[in-house]
Amino acid sequence: MTASLIPSAPDALQAARVDLAAACRLVALLGWTDLLATHLSIRVPGRHDRYMINPLGLLFEEVTASSILEVDLDGRVVGGAGDLNPAGVVIHGAIHGNVAEAEAVVHLHTREGVAVSCQEAGLLPLTQMGLMVYGQVAYHDFHGVVLDEAERATLLANMGDRSLLILRNHGTLAVGRTMAEAFSRIWRLERACRFQLAAQSAGVPLRQPPPEVVARTVEQARAIYGRTAEFFPSGRREWAALLRRLDRELPGYAD
Repeated sequence: MTASLIPSAPDALQAARVDLAAACRLVALLGWTDLLATHLSIRVPGRHDRYMINPLGLLFEEVTASSILEVDLDGRVVGGAGDLNPAGVVIHGAIHGNVAEAEAVVHLHTREGVAVSCQEAGLLPLTQMGLMVYGQVAYHDFHGVVLDEAERATLLANMGDRSLLILRNHGTLAVGRTMAEAFSRIWRLERACRFQLAAQSAGVPLRQPPPEVVARTVEQARAIYGRTAEFFPSGRREWAALLRRLDRELPGYAD
């Protein structure tokens, strides 16, 4: 029996739903929302032919585990009730269907992320936070609203084996082996974009680290946040801390 046909254990399925709902609530809590636009997703555990995604029509702070939609790679809703953002089908279906480690996908349209996506040089190796993600960022050019199935191929080719994607003139995206990993990655990318814009807005010459320091820090980032990292393993510490905050400030996501 192939992995895509193994039924998901009820506990694992519910845990994935809760993680996705929690991520949506955290997007609201952190001020990353775009009204009803953008989307987050997580694979149905044990399957590569289905994933779960937030429904179109709910504000991010309204999303609960029971409101999550389950869809196949072609965008057909196979579980739950509600509408589906068609752009989410193209982006998330492509990634979940073809990127082995993309168990979770977070896609945002924040002020800072979109602003940096419009800059010709993209993310600069300017700050420590920027260098923590600099070596994992890929770029995908803007072709209009992502509604054309043909764009899946170019998006995947541009992403390659990177875990972070800046969609030019559009926004940011992160993948991870868990929602914890994907969310911690997008947090670092968004923070780096925010710092870059703050530095640029001062209107004074910027001091960029020399190439050898950039290369060394990129290697350090792999050791700190990479697959075998012990200090920040796969975003687990960050995720646990964020869930504690969510439980205090915006509970109810597990309903």
